[in-house]
Amino acid sequence: MFGLGTQELLVILVIALFLFGGKKLPEIGAGLGRGLRSFKKGLQEIDEVDPRKDLGEVPGVSELKDLQKIVRK
Repeated sequence: MFGLGTQELLVILVIALFLFGGKKLPEIGAGLGRGLRSFKKGLQEIDEVDPRKDLGEVPGVSELKDLQKIVRK
């Protein structure tokens, strides 16, 4: 995970414990978890989007197709 080892994570946890205290740490962890979950869900939704389906018919395309038919004649 992000190239951090056990020792680095332990140091970060101890620093966070000193900065925020024991009572505030679970709230911060829960907030981080919710934020990460929301971020992953957003990335998943981006992958599911099909721009061709969602955009539908682009205005002016039918006129361009008509011009294309005329030019090919």
